[in-house]
Amino acid sequence: MYQVSESSKKQFEKMLGLAAVREGLEFIERDQERTIADQKKLVVIEAPTFHEEKRAAFVAERFKELGLLEVHIDRGGNVTGVRKGSGNGPRVLVEGHLDTVFPFGTVSGVTEKDGYLYAPGIGDDTRALAMIFGILRALNETGIRTAGDLVFTATTREEGAGSLGGMKDFLADHQDIDISLSIDNNDMSMLIFEATCGETWEVVFKGIGGHAFGAFGKMAQPIHAAARAVAKIAEFTVPEDPKTSFCVSNFHGGTDAGVHAIAPAASIKFNFRSNSREELEKLKEKIFKAIAEGAEEESDKWQKDRITWEKRQLGEVPGGFQSPNLPLVEAAYLGLRSLDIEPVFGRGGCTNANVAISRNIPALCMGRAFAPDQESKEIKNHSINERFPIKEAYKAVQQVFMVLLMAAGIQGEFDSVMK
Repeated sequence: MYQVSESSKKQFEKMLGLAAVREGLEFIERDQERTIADQKKLVVIEAPTFHEEKRAAFVAERFKELGLLEVHIDRGGNVTGVRKGSGNGPRVLVEGHLDTVFPFGTVSGVTEKDGYLYAPGIGDDTRALAMIFGILRALNETGIRTAGDLVFTATTREEGAGSLGGMKDFLADHQDIDISLSIDNNDMSMLIFEATCGETWEVVFKGIGGHAFGAFGKMAQPIHAAARAVAKIAEFTVPEDPKTSFCVSNFHGGTDAGVHAIAPAASIKFNFRSNSREELEKLKEKIFKAIAEGAEEESDKWQKDRITWEKRQLGEVPGGFQSPNLPLVEAAYLGLRSLDIEPVFGRGGCTNANVAISRNIPALCMGRAFAPDQESKEIKNHSINERFPIKEAYKAVQQVFMVLLMAAGIQGEFDSVMK
């Protein structure tokens, strides 16, 4: 059974006893309609990974309107603004990512039906940006002054081949961040405080190429070599604990114009992840052994030419561990319990929190939605049918609000829970 330290309990109780904090929580509930409106505005500003400029410009203007200082877009395309504290506490980052997984032209509007918002990207991670706006309104409404500075950031290149690139750039350029809070999880009951490591690669198989009939038997076939390799990879088994995964996600070779040709090249893209660096390295070795064997077997079959292959790393997600009794995690646990939500401890994760954890910065990834039943949890992020549950969505905003106050401390009332 999870045990929370007495010091964390006492600080949390003191925080909830403050009139300004209670006012902030009540304001957030009343503010739900405005936060949902922000979400609808943001989602139609499409932001595929590597193309977040228009959404970044919108967020920058809103940050200025909400009173943040030093608002700017940095070299990595991240939008940042600061809400100054008294200078007596840690510098706390609160972030959500700008990009979605959908190409331009995917989002035509937002549909609201049966208690859900429907639009590609409506949750992941558009909702996080709207939540940040709501948190800022609550802080402005209550006049709460934190002990530490709050750094609000909308990051780029979190998804796919972006490989958390915006967060990597941001933390490389801001080594004064003491605590990091990310908003990027479907179900707010899930506390993600461990970081799953992973890699994404491309391999290109090359041969001579020629006519599918006339050149048959005179050369090895790159597509067949790739297929041999993928077939071997598909037969792998990996541990359930520590959780480990692999996926060949792309396979390309030939063209429609050359449908009667032996293609001179074929490529595959794949990613693999694990909650254990040791297991990740073992899996990586097996994958590249399978690729080499696939090329060799195809070459040996024909004994005419040799299939060659080249590899290119497309991305890397760093991993790391933190104690479940880190005071920051305890604060988040207490926040959920105060909202009558049973906390669930996530085993691993691939979010921007990974970057902070890998740098030994206390970090946490929290959720976007209150999803109390199975139907609500099936919100289909990364799908064109993505949906967001509206009912009591304000609870996720309240949760982040409470955790950031515990992390930064409130001037004249209490220090950071991490002190």
